[in-house]
Amino acid sequence: MLHYTTYTDANADQWVTFVHGAGGSSSIWFKQIRDFKKHFNVLLIDLRGHGNSKIPLSKAFHSRYTFDSITDDIVEVLDHLSIERSHFVGISLGTILIRNLADRYPNKVQSMVLGGAIVKLDVRSRLLMLLGNLFKSVVPYLWLYRFFAFIIMPNKNHKESRHLFVREAKKLYQKEFLKWFKLTADLNPLLRFYRSVRVDIPTLYLMGEEDYLFLPPIKELIKHHANATLEVVKRCGHVVNVEQPLIFNETALGFLQQRAQLS
Repeated sequence: MLHYTTYTDANADQWVTFVHGAGGSSSIWFKQIRDFKKHFNVLLIDLRGHGNSKIPLSKAFHSRYTFDSITDDIVEVLDHLSIERSHFVGISLGTILIRNLADRYPNKVQSMVLGGAIVKLDVRSRLLMLLGNLFKSVVPYLWLYRFFAFIIMPNKNHKESRHLFVREAKKLYQKEFLKWFKLTADLNPLLRFYRSVRVDIPTLYLMGEEDYLFLPPIKELIKHHANATLEVVKRCGHVVNVEQPLIFNETALGFLQQRAQLS
């Protein structure tokens, strides 16, 4: 089972589950824990091969990862802790996993806060994936990861986010990185399906105004999804919770507390 950490409050009756992105770990939520645990029970998860959810090297060569299998890892933790329903907060690729969970297990999801959400790959994103696939077997994965981090988070004020994700990515095996990277082959059809199928779950997209790869598709998406709202954070890139934690926390908590009262 995945490694997880909980913060519980005897006065709280609802949960918030945090899901990080590829190459990160639950440590990226360190600027959220103090504020969120004042109002909710908090669950932090390390996805397989990340953080403390280490895959033994002997098993790192086996089995192909899929979005469904990784989503089921999260559900296994929820079931183990007897959490019937939870609010979910995700960043980057973690938002895709939450969206997949909402599609497959809608009764487990009360609401979603999706930061740096990915709903469509534009020409530049697909070119990045193509370059990664061409060089992933001959170039050390950290070189690729640093390159991707710089393309996605290029500005000076994105530096902390870049360094944080590269530092966490150093903990991955080369083979583990490749197994996660191969998930990109499934991205386009999956994201196309999510854009066309609406889920009746309240959703807040929290995006940085400088998230130039992923913000434009979100602006288009919310025109057609009645239960979705968008908040754009100024002077901020892809990793909103790290770059603008005060705004992220205030906005996300306001949304979640309203959903909690309604439920």
